Amino acid sequence: MRILRAGDHKRMPWKNGKGETVEIAVFPPDASINDFEWRISMATVAEDGPFSIFPGIDRTLAILDGNGMVLEVEGSSPVLLTMASDPLAFPADVPVAARLEDGAITDLNVMTRRDGLTHTLIRIDVDGSKAVPLPPSTCLLLCHRGALSFRRGDDTGALAAGDALLIDDAAATVLEIDGEARGYLASITQADLRTTN
Repeated sequence: MRILRAGDHKRMPWKNGKGETVEIAVFPPDASINDFEWRISMATVAEDGPFSIFPGIDRTLAILDGNGMVLEVEGSSPVLLTMASDPLAFPADVPVAARLEDGAITDLNVMTRRDGLTHTLIRIDVDGSKAVPLPPSTCLLLCHRGALSFRRGDDTGALAAGDALLIDDAAATVLEIDGEARGYLASITQADLRTTN
């Protein structure tokens, strides 16, 4: 497990040059926006416009701050995303247009390369103690608001707002969380580990 502090996150321009993204984690560690296997980042959207196109990539987006954004994904009906919405999964290689509801928003993005990986993203609200089952995959817990402490086996630590915990191999364990916080848990799984229901 590794703690990724908010002050160490990498800032870089969007692929389309129309904004800035804050990269929380990427694999391989030295990958660019063109050759990553997976990537987790935050971005501020301050104006309406198109999303960058990422060939062969699947994407999930959640609203962290702001009054919401309408996403128009080619082939689908427009969807209004707010801080209360579940994260939205969609292909990153089709045209997507964003329309702000009322002012700028900040979003969280999880992206994985479709030919080898899959991912999920869930919101976790903590007020006291919570046990979070971890899938047998790479996991990243972002503490978006508040602060929390965590325990997994003999490993313990604490996250402040903006910090993240990266677990390279969660191995189907449980993460014990204490505090008052809003977080997001991303899980990234090799395609051959996926199961069907």
